[in-house]
Amino acid sequence: MTTPAVTSPPAVVVPRQAASLIVLRDSDQGPQVLLLRRADKPGDQNSGAAVFPGGMLDRADADAAHLCDGLDDASASARLGLNDGGLRYWIAAVRECFEEAGLLLARPLDGDQGLVALDAHGEPALTTLRRALHAGEIGLAEVCQRLGVRLALDELAYCAHWITPLGMPKIFDTRFFVTRMPAGQTALHDATETVELLWLTPAQALDNARGLKLMNVTTVTLKQLAGFANVDAALSHAKAQTQVPINRPRLGLSADGKRAVTNLNDWPYAEIGRLDPDGKGDVCTALVPGRGVWLSPRVLRVTADNGSMMTGPGTNAYFIGAGDDWALLDPGPDDAAHVQALLAAAPGRISRILVTHTHKDHSPAAQALAQATGAPTFGRVAEFPEWQDASFQPTHVLSHGDRLALADGVTLRVIHTPGHASNHLCYLLEEEKLLFTGDHLMQGSTVVINPPDGNMRAYLKALEALLDVELDWLAPGHGFLIDQPHSVVRKTIAHRLAREAKVLAALDGAGPERSLPEPELLARVYADTPPKLHAMALRSLRAHLDKLVEEGKVAQRDGQWQQLAA
Repeated sequence: MTTPAVTSPPAVVVPRQAASLIVLRDSDQGPQVLLLRRADKPGDQNSGAAVFPGGMLDRADADAAHLCDGLDDASASARLGLNDGGLRYWIAAVRECFEEAGLLLARPLDGDQGLVALDAHGEPALTTLRRALHAGEIGLAEVCQRLGVRLALDELAYCAHWITPLGMPKIFDTRFFVTRMPAGQTALHDATETVELLWLTPAQALDNARGLKLMNVTTVTLKQLAGFANVDAALSHAKAQTQVPINRPRLGLSADGKRAVTNLNDWPYAEIGRLDPDGKGDVCTALVPGRGVWLSPRVLRVTADNGSMMTGPGTNAYFIGAGDDWALLDPGPDDAAHVQALLAAAPGRISRILVTHTHKDHSPAAQALAQATGAPTFGRVAEFPEWQDASFQPTHVLSHGDRLALADGVTLRVIHTPGHASNHLCYLLEEEKLLFTGDHLMQGSTVVINPPDGNMRAYLKALEALLDVELDWLAPGHGFLIDQPHSVVRKTIAHRLAREAKVLAALDGAGPERSLPEPELLARVYADTPPKLHAMALRSLRAHLDKLVEEGKVAQRDGQWQQLAA
């Protein structure tokens, strides 16, 4: 197997500045959102989609800056993280909503006649001016002046920032706002750019049976809106945001080769950014068993076909090396098909077999691969045999700080990280600041700490030690590459300490005796965990309790757990 060929990056597409307005109204079924179905148009990447009102900024929008209520450019720019020009986004959002849906977020200067006035032909002035604005005959400033109104920008709350993925023919840099349906007005689609106007709850819009074509940003936004009980709650949430992150999806390929979109918090997101910085869209967004994925010229990943609730998408094996000298890290389960897949994927001679720990999804294939290749094995034996792979007896026992020179420019440093298992090792690829984490850190969930071989106190200490190691990436035993390693370590520590605090709080609130039996303590501490996972959660609870016993904070007496006085 060879590394992928280098191809030229796609041409740079300059982003188009745009604004979009999410209009909500309350109903008996919950909040409804206004959607417009775009006309079918050849060459339009959003043709036929149901969208929120919105579009590109217009130079003429600046002419309405002096006709705005509740916001000036300095405040608007600060909210958007811009040096200046932020007010244009608010104005554009109002203008686009008026053009496309006939709703004008404005308030009359005198009384309430401005928005309901009639023109010389007896037609509502709002309708006449909307047509003229849409045709480009007048600007929004003139609309306001003729109606005698000012734009009610304080009715809009900034809620999201999205940029179209690299690799798309048109790139939009769009700010999203949310508002309440203005009273006394009626929404109506423009019958040119849009062909239908819909008021739907988020759940109705997302229902596949309705058959709406939804863009990725619309789907994600609707899912977020589905969590609010009413319009007030949605607006309050938007206004309370101190920072609005940039959401820039990334394009890739699904397991069957179709185009797939990944968002900021999706598992493959960081890895796609590393492997495809130019946005060619050729990186797989799934971990396909047996398929080799080059993570760098020094690292090739192959995932075992052993996905489960405990192993996620499967156990990752990594080839690490260069030229004709490669180490195989975590060969995985002793499955004949997986062993053959590894032998077929090997970029060169397998000179070493390394193991992070001896749980049965990580090390059992080492024996078969050692026999097939003659490679020596490296790792440690666990202190307690329960749940371990007894067949693994390393040729070389590794210690914390050992360095393995695998090939020219390929060096692994061994870091002993007990906690999930007493013999757990992480391996740092020094040249890339890439840490192979085994099960010390994994993607999508926290690992089970199962006494007696698992130890919570040792686990937290090993995590804290990683904060002193210079790291750029994590390569977990389960999942995709993970960026911002130290942030992940800190979040993991915080999660474990928060769970420990729940243990102490549960005992503290247990009445005069301040004691609870283990089943009731489990139910209180893991009330946020589905009951079907409580058997696994019990292992980690016992690890927390063991740590607190060591620290003199709790004790077990007559089958009851008690908090000890400080």
